[in-house]
Amino acid sequence: MAAPGSRRLRKRPEAAAAAQVDAALAGFFRPRLTPGARVCVGLSGGIDSVVLLHALWRMARAEAPAIRLSAAHVHHGISARADDWAAFCSACCARLEVPLRVVRVEVPRDSGEGLEGAARRLRHGVFAELDADWLALAHHRDDQAETVLLNLLRGAGVAGAAGMLAERPQPCGPALVRPLLGVARAAIEGYAEAHGLAWVDDESNGDRHFRRNFLRHDVMPPLEQKFPGAGASLVRAAAHFAEAAALLDDLAALDREAVAAASGRIALAAFHRLAPARARNLLRHAWSRAGFRAPDARWIDEAQKQLATAGASSELRLATADGELHVYRGELHLVPLREAPPAAPVPWSGQEALPWAGGRVRFTASTGQGLRRGALAEKHVLLQARQGGERLQPDARRPRRTLRNLLQENAVPPWERERLPLLWIDGRLAWVGAIGCDAAFACAPGEAGVLPVWEDS
Repeated sequence: MAAPGSRRLRKRPEAAAAAQVDAALAGFFRPRLTPGARVCVGLSGGIDSVVLLHALWRMARAEAPAIRLSAAHVHHGISARADDWAAFCSACCARLEVPLRVVRVEVPRDSGEGLEGAARRLRHGVFAELDADWLALAHHRDDQAETVLLNLLRGAGVAGAAGMLAERPQPCGPALVRPLLGVARAAIEGYAEAHGLAWVDDESNGDRHFRRNFLRHDVMPPLEQKFPGAGASLVRAAAHFAEAAALLDDLAALDREAVAAASGRIALAAFHRLAPARARNLLRHAWSRAGFRAPDARWIDEAQKQLATAGASSELRLATADGELHVYRGELHLVPLREAPPAAPVPWSGQEALPWAGGRVRFTASTGQGLRRGALAEKHVLLQARQGGERLQPDARRPRRTLRNLLQENAVPPWERERLPLLWIDGRLAWVGAIGCDAAFACAPGEAGVLPVWEDS
């Protein structure tokens, strides 16, 4: 009798672990789900995501009207085993009859953000395009503890010390959720054993060269020995930091409303009246709202220092890997990094559109608008970037003006001026994006024409 009893005792921790996972999913999703909700699992093939998929599959079977389950696997191509991982995910989803989308990406090795950072950026780009209401990721409590410690060692502020959020709306695509963030790694392993699940191991998880792996294998175990429950304490601290970060966001929103210009942008003169800590908080908040990654503290400090001496006529520019901060006409402009125009002229021979600086110049048939069709016939027509010294005459009643003066009068910001497409006909400037046509080439009322339109990225 002892042996059977012992076997039952060994199974109890596994059953308890499985129950923890089930309870966490039910507690997270049931208050949020509506009938027919589409939940997609980010499936790597590792134990965490396999457990999440299996547990959600069981929940979907029990609550069929509430969950429409799918999965997505991003094939990074970094590991020699990447094809095997994709094949494993396909077989796993086929057994469960869960639709799977496999997306291949090319991870640049010289982007300046590191291999992990570049892979993460591309992965989240894929996630943003998924046809789902919720994207479920399998990060758990141990991952959160490592993230908090890693961010603290990087000198992160309150938002970074909050670690990963359990729920985060995306600018586009499904909301990103982490329903297992309160579940320990041991419970996930117990669930996998209880249900006899198979998974794949990423060999890079043992490489101490990566900072997270070093923390996981060489820092957290002795930390837990010296401070039992250290991981759980870090997770609780993250929740406190998340609450503080939310309050700082609320304060930034109030400050933004107080310093807003008529355009809705931040007015520099009003920004100057904020206390330094609130000014830094507003800059971080505005950068995040613009869809950029949070800049480091040094960038915030430098931005605040330069803004403090900037006046309404200043044309300040500060850049990060994601975007640029400009001061123009007394307002702060947050501008994403965009593609430069082609270095060489681009010939036009009647195409409906030509690519330009990440966007395109579209040519549409018109009457009484744009360029005279006759002025374009059998002519040498080029799109070219601004070189300097160009002149244009938009109004036949006024003299020809320098393009520089016209751009200033039309309030075209400096960072846009070099990206404008200029159309030349037989060596003469005929049209400029954001300005219009030269009078010598413009259509008369009722005359057939071609209207160029620059559609920016």
